[in-house]
Amino acid sequence: MKIIAVIPARYASTRFPAKLMQDLGGKTVILRTYESALQTNLFDDVFVVTDSDLIFQEIVSNGGKAIMSIKEHESGSDRIAEAVENMDVDIVVNVQGDEPFINKEPLEKVLHIFRNDTEKTVDLASVMREITDIKEIKNPNNVKVIVDQKGFALYFSRSVIPYPRETNVGVRYMQHIGIYAFRKEALLDFYRLPMLSLEASEKLEQLRYLEYGKRIRMVETTHVGIGIDTPEDLEKARKMILK
Repeated sequence: MKIIAVIPARYASTRFPAKLMQDLGGKTVILRTYESALQTNLFDDVFVVTDSDLIFQEIVSNGGKAIMSIKEHESGSDRIAEAVENMDVDIVVNVQGDEPFINKEPLEKVLHIFRNDTEKTVDLASVMREITDIKEIKNPNNVKVIVDQKGFALYFSRSVIPYPRETNVGVRYMQHIGIYAFRKEALLDFYRLPMLSLEASEKLEQLRYLEYGKRIRMVETTHVGIGIDTPEDLEKARKMILK
C-alpha cells in the first residue's frame, strides 16, 4: 500500500495573508511543515501542492517536492485531487500547511485504520477530540462530529450536535480535527462530483463525502494541533521554536 502526504498551500489567506512564507525560527512556515511531515517517516513521499510560484520555489530550492496547481480550487481536497489524479498511490494524507508542529500519533491512528481495512469499507479516516467547555461547544468555528457505534461519522456541523434537550444521558461532544486520509478513489470522486446543499449550507467539504455515501471512520485523539491563522499564532509558534 503506497501512502503519500500532500500539503495544500495557498499563498492568499483571508485572516493572515502570506502566512506560509512567514519566518519561523529561520525557516518559513511551509518549509517547516514540509520537513516535519518528512520526519514522521510515515509516508512513501511528501509533496506540497500550491498556486504560488513563491511557495513552489521555497520548497524545491530547499530540496523538496512541489507541484503547481493547474486550476483554481475552492478547497484543499480539490487541490490535492488534481495533484494526485495520475499518481500511482493508494492512500493520500492531507497535511495542513499552517501546522508546522506535526504530531505523529493522530497520523499513525488514521493510517492504522486503512492497514486493517482489508474489506475496504473505509473511504476516509479523520480525527476528533472531546471538548467539554460550553464556549468551545457553541463556537461555530469548532466543527462538531457525531459518530455511530463503529466510529463512522454520521454528521458534521458548526451547530451544537447533538442538541442537549436532555443533559443527563452521557453525551460527549467531539470536535473534528482537520487531519484526513483518503483512499485515492474517494478523493477523485469528491473532485468530480458537484457540491450539494448540506455542504453549501454549512461550508464543510466533508459533508460532500457523506452526501454521496462515502464512509468516514473517525479516530479519537487528545492532541491539539497548533495552527498559524493569525500574527498572534505566529508569535506563539516562534516562542515554541526557541524553547
